[in-house]
Amino acid sequence: MAKPDSDRNRIELLQGTLDMLILQTLRWGPQHGYGISQAIRAGSNEVLQVETGSLYPALHRLEKQGWIRSEWKTSQNKQRAKYYRLTPTGRRQLAAEQSRWAQLVEAMTALMQPRGNEVKS
Repeated sequence: MAKPDSDRNRIELLQGTLDMLILQTLRWGPQHGYGISQAIRAGSNEVLQVETGSLYPALHRLEKQGWIRSEWKTSQNKQRAKYYRLTPTGRRQLAAEQSRWAQLVEAMTALMQPRGNEVKS
């Protein structure tokens, strides 16, 4: 069975990237799990999609590390939902991860540049 285009164009996240994306999303303000996944999806122009099976374990891990805190609130559609917010420690962690990410992007960009001694096929 052929996969739909949306599945073919999805990008698998590098290990550790999900944590950074969650922290970045919470930098914009408190959010519940579904809202976090939708913010990542919308912010990436529908390229990155975080599955529930990955999101909630990551949220629990980040909370255990003290990078985020949670509290139960009533959502806009009047349902009880757990809202997550970034802690000061989480802000520092996000800054560190953004710095490492910038180094990775710089290194990958350098490697992808054409070189004079490239073999043409």
